[in-house]
Amino acid sequence: MGRTSRTVAAAATGALLLAGTTAATAAATPAAARTPTCRTADLSGKLTEPLAGGMNHAGNRLVLTNTGGRTCALRGYPGLGLENAGHRGLPTKAQWGSTWYAADPGVRTLTLAPGRQAQAVVSWTHTGNRAGAASYLEITPPASTSHLTVPFRQQVDGGTMQVTALSTNVPLRG
Repeated sequence: MGRTSRTVAAAATGALLLAGTTAATAAATPAAARTPTCRTADLSGKLTEPLAGGMNHAGNRLVLTNTGGRTCALRGYPGLGLENAGHRGLPTKAQWGSTWYAADPGVRTLTLAPGRQAQAVVSWTHTGNRAGAASYLEITPPASTSHLTVPFRQQVDGGTMQVTALSTNVPLRG
């Protein structure tokens, strides 16, 4: 199984693990039960300006925008994968939870009307120790089996990245 397949499988597996919680929430709110999951084709992705670094840490806000014509829902963590300049997958380990820049906001269902956004905070280190040079970042939305690709010219130690759950706003640490 290639690295890209592992990234997509990991995101899908994470979404399935969250499905039991989603079902309980959906049962409590009938409107949420009728809101379809956001498809990758319904979303655009981008990384914001770099967050202030320090101690060899780097990071960005990852923003997913509903560019589709219908309201859709997202729940959980995005999958991440690094690619080289030729779009070949690089070894990547995405760690879900708090990052150097932000505490994890926790998993909740986000309902995105067209034009609305969800965000997560992504961080990594770049000490030069086992650093791999990436050119692109794959972003796999929760419950998806395909990904978006955005430019990402960064050194990432050991291919390890941390990412928070998606939220409407992830406050940065003071």
